[in-house]
Amino acid sequence: MAYSDQQQYYKEMYQQKLTTADEAVKLIKSGDWVDYGWCSGHPVALDQALARRAEELENVKVRGGIALWTPAIFQVPDAASHFTWNSWHLSGIERKYMKEGLVYYSPIRYSELPRYYREHVERNNVIMMQVSPMDKHGYFNFGPNASHLMAACEKSDVIIVEVNENMPRCLGGFQEGIHVSQVDYIVEGDNPPMGILGNGKPDPEVDRAVASYIVEEIPNGACLQLGIGGMPNAVGAMIAESDLKDLGVHTEMYVESFKDLTLAGKITGAKKSIDQGRQTYAFGAGSQDFYDFLDNNPQCMSVPVDYTNDVRVIASLDNFMSINNAVDLDLYGQINAESSGIRQISGAGGQLDFVLGAYLSKGGKSFICCSSTFKDKQGVVHSRIRPTLKEGSIVTDTRANIHWLVTEYGKVCLKGLSTWEKAEAIIGLAHPDFREELIKEAEKQGIWRRTNKRA
Repeated sequence: MAYSDQQQYYKEMYQQKLTTADEAVKLIKSGDWVDYGWCSGHPVALDQALARRAEELENVKVRGGIALWTPAIFQVPDAASHFTWNSWHLSGIERKYMKEGLVYYSPIRYSELPRYYREHVERNNVIMMQVSPMDKHGYFNFGPNASHLMAACEKSDVIIVEVNENMPRCLGGFQEGIHVSQVDYIVEGDNPPMGILGNGKPDPEVDRAVASYIVEEIPNGACLQLGIGGMPNAVGAMIAESDLKDLGVHTEMYVESFKDLTLAGKITGAKKSIDQGRQTYAFGAGSQDFYDFLDNNPQCMSVPVDYTNDVRVIASLDNFMSINNAVDLDLYGQINAESSGIRQISGAGGQLDFVLGAYLSKGGKSFICCSSTFKDKQGVVHSRIRPTLKEGSIVTDTRANIHWLVTEYGKVCLKGLSTWEKAEAIIGLAHPDFREELIKEAEKQGIWRRTNKRA
């Protein structure tokens, strides 16, 4: 058979599987597990069609995460009696619906998520997600959402793809797309624009102070993982202004800073021991310019998260620099990066994967960074460094795992320190207005040894 005949066969298969969103969602029954994919790959036309069926359905359990827009199923009357949204990682949009009993968090260690699908969680009755248009080889690309999607497809009874012409084609890697022969139904959507992810609320002065402490630790040829938010962005901006060169990227989330660093000529991947010359990531989100950069870009390598976040893979990359945020921490060095007391804010993601992997890397360093204070809704200033974590707060990273801690008041390596040494070092990074109070609490907790040094 000539290849042109094979291509024609794929086109015919496409037409045979083509249907409307309303027809496709008729497959979904009360009690079903439905997967919406991930982040910018959440369906739109299919979601709207499912919402139109809300009154016919109850107890439909949906999996998704990092929603960049409000799903239509959230907006139907009495949504929680028809749908339950189970999020692998909460965005701000999802968080707003938790109090209504509609949204629940599913705790993960992100590197393990594909295995959860393959071995542990209840099988999907249906998975439906946005993809790029089919290429000449018969493949639909997952866009910047490879993450766990192939594993989710493997464990789904029915696979429905919603084609969006605006979805960037993100080159692999591996498991970055699905073949038309593996798909059950195809829906051509309305081609909505990609979901945009902002950069939060930066504090430029604090962010740059923190970034300056980190950047001076980064050598030429280092491999970077950046989290999301103002501080990692500030690190990226400062690297762009530095003399650093031949940096590499191996990250769970590809963020705007990596695009900017590439355009500034700082990233070549020339020193990477694996995937040399490629920027390896599991998913990404940002501006439209960001998506345009990722589209068909051979520098960027879309792969599943059980590869990007595998501690063994991370450790194999020399001089690995992992930079992530904390919500707050305590004097024992326990890091909370996901909740405010019992209220879930985001998720564990893969922070622990990179904390562990970077420390095992030859020359590698893991940095947990945060501002020393924050303001509540009433404008009252609080310390992010607490005597103990707020009751109910989640320990994302244990006290034994933290390598470097950074605030605008400095940085400290916490490895090997006793409880009193650790408390003293951490208090030294607190805002001066809170240090005496923290010392008093440390004394009560029996972790303060008076030396000739006062915080």
